[in-house]
Amino acid sequence: MENLTTTPRDAECDCTPDPALLADFKHAIHALGGKWKLEIVFALMNGTMRFGALRRSIGGITQHTLTSHLRELEQDGLVLRTAFAEKPLRVEYELTDAAYGLLPAFKESLNWSRLYGGARLAVSEVTLEA
Repeated sequence: MENLTTTPRDAECDCTPDPALLADFKHAIHALGGKWKLEIVFALMNGTMRFGALRRSIGGITQHTLTSHLRELEQDGLVLRTAFAEKPLRVEYELTDAAYGLLPAFKESLNWSRLYGGARLAVSEVTLEA
């Protein structure tokens, strides 16, 4: 299998992770982990949304799952929930500054996917043809 990395691995590298760095990395991954969290964050990148509109914008998500993930994203400081004292109750969700701080990482992930994402497909096609 072809190595798609652009820089050679340093043979003298001590690859033992710093436990504190690993814990921070795990926290970041956990905050966005799960089937729907990235889709929720992406949907909110366009601005504030009410619950119903958010649910309609993410095809296939259940009300229970959306509620659960929104609560987790709120606890992790990525989503802000605003409830208005109106009848019927109006609730809006928006991203926090911390979530918008992820935008450069999202852009780099997208660039990575465009550059290397096709490699997985190409390897699968080669395997199937052989």
